[in-house]
Amino acid sequence: MEVQETKTLKQYSNKQKILLVGEGDFSFSLSPGRAFGSASNITTSSLDSRVDVNRKYTYGKQNVEELERLGCTVIHGVNVHSMSSDNRLARYNRIVFNFPHSGLGFGSEHESFYIMQHQALVRGFFESARKMLEDEDGEIHLTHKTTRPFSEWEIETLAQEKGLRLIKLMVFDQLAFPGYSNKKGSGSNCDSNFPIRSAVTFMFKK
Repeated sequence: MEVQETKTLKQYSNKQKILLVGEGDFSFSLSPGRAFGSASNITTSSLDSRVDVNRKYTYGKQNVEELERLGCTVIHGVNVHSMSSDNRLARYNRIVFNFPHSGLGFGSEHESFYIMQHQALVRGFFESARKMLEDEDGEIHLTHKTTRPFSEWEIETLAQEKGLRLIKLMVFDQLAFPGYSNKKGSGSNCDSNFPIRSAVTFMFKK
């Protein structure tokens, strides 16, 4: 029996069973898929329908089709609050959510009402994701900006409320994920990028 060669991209490897949620144009998912030469260990998802992905993002259709050719499981209409009961999903070694955002309050990020909406999104994600970890070594990764007002989301506190503990903080380097193009995801500028300086990946375990 041929032993699969281990291939890595930063903190991810082709030996891990990876779930990505909240994807925009699916360019982040495509980066490890290309690096591994296969995305058969990756499940990637969006809240958007496939029709919406094709409509909203210039390269959405192209990226999804390439992922599927690489063997990736692509699932649409996944709500991070209810995903633990979504029978299209399973259990994973790594569950990844990059730059979560409620889709509300663009341009008003300092207002407490919108901060609370974003916190509710993250809190629900942590609650669901915790139930979906494969084993005690499973990790939940959330990438977020650390400057104000984003620091006021208090990511670590939200995780602790859901029984998770921080094991590592890693500076997020977009260039380490070739081809990744972050997206606003909602509104008339949904296909536009936003600045992601001073971002880190929070890594949690049960």
